Amino acid sequence: MDKSKKAGRNSSYVIMGLGQLLYGQVIKGLSYLAILILFIFYMVNTGISDITGLVTLGTVEGDAWLGVEGDNSVIMMLRGILTIMIVIAFILVYVSNVKDINYSYRELNKGHKLLGFRDGVSRYIDRKFYVLALFVPVIGVVIFNILPIVFMILISFTNYGGDIVPPKLVDWIGFDNFKKVLLLSEVKVTFVKILKWNLIWAVLSTAINYFGGILLALLLNKKCVRGKAFWRAFPILAYAVPGFITLLGFKFMFSYGGPINYYITQAGGNAVGFLDIDAGWTARIIGIMINAWISIPTSMLLATGMLSNINNELYEAASIDGATKWVQFIKITLPFVVFSTTPTLITSFVGNFNNFGVFYFLRGGLYLDGYFLASDTDLLINWLYNLSIDNNYYGIGAAVSLIIFIITSVISLTTYVNSQAFQKEDTYR
Repeated sequence: MDKSKKAGRNSSYVIMGLGQLLYGQVIKGLSYLAILILFIFYMVNTGISDITGLVTLGTVEGDAWLGVEGDNSVIMMLRGILTIMIVIAFILVYVSNVKDINYSYRELNKGHKLLGFRDGVSRYIDRKFYVLALFVPVIGVVIFNILPIVFMILISFTNYGGDIVPPKLVDWIGFDNFKKVLLLSEVKVTFVKILKWNLIWAVLSTAINYFGGILLALLLNKKCVRGKAFWRAFPILAYAVPGFITLLGFKFMFSYGGPINYYITQAGGNAVGFLDIDAGWTARIIGIMINAWISIPTSMLLATGMLSNINNELYEAASIDGATKWVQFIKITLPFVVFSTTPTLITSFVGNFNNFGVFYFLRGGLYLDGYFLASDTDLLINWLYNLSIDNNYYGIGAAVSLIIFIITSVISLTTYVNSQAFQKEDTYR
């Protein structure tokens, strides 16, 4: 009997589900066996060719004049990635098959009776309901999040873009796109310029929006302020208006024919090109101010909630000790708010770093001398759009997007790990 048990266990190592069938678990065994058959059928019919296509990216170039359909390198890449994900999923199912047959083998050796399919399902739901609840969302994340990210990463290692688009064949070129961004003179100079401005923009915008919201919340919490409901609702109305409507409105206001230049000319002055091609820092400062108008209400609402949770006895004790309002703000209010909102602050920084809309709607489409397909107010995300969408430099654009991901990930993780919110999690509990 022991040999038959071992044979049943070992058989599932080779043919998935066979051991369960030999142990009398018919439905479970047939399920595993069906998955194995479907996987083999898929791999034989299309899976192996899809993985081969991912490696080669096609061998036959299409020609409409000659009626040659050819290989679509981009589709082959997507199908290859999907096949690899299916292989990984099958490996996970195979591992679960091995764990299940080993568990059944141990139970039989102990003299226990194996559960039937219905009882086994009920027990599994009781113990690991979270697996079933998360199954569909995880599948969605894999298809709609992980698959596009992997595709973007792989595109950055190809020559896809420019004149090389299907039906022409795309080739793997290694790190050449990254070399163009980091080493090629014109592209490198543009990347360095935009990166410097991008960091300045992200830091300034995050600081202004964050501390502006805190100061506004503190002001509205003053007992002397009347009509607090109105003053709190007013910034929220600015936030409720769709962002691009606000940006287009400000673009009109600062245009040559807008109301600001109207009053300047009526006063005897000359019209000012606030957002003109040579505006420089004027356009940058306007962008920072407009972003603050859009974002400060969010910070204010967040800070208002945080301030309501601070123990007023701390302020009373500080006043008795002779602490001024400024000292109370620095020693009590600010540490508490920063501690509670550090993850949000990091999210705000990443959002500002990748803020596409502000300068796209204000100055989109401007290309300046000394920049490769960009202007002096473009952020990396705007430059990425110019490269990939407007000018078909998909490979370089994918390389830039991967660099953006690395920069924001390193800054975010480093900031969070070294923050008080991470190191002293129990401080304010």
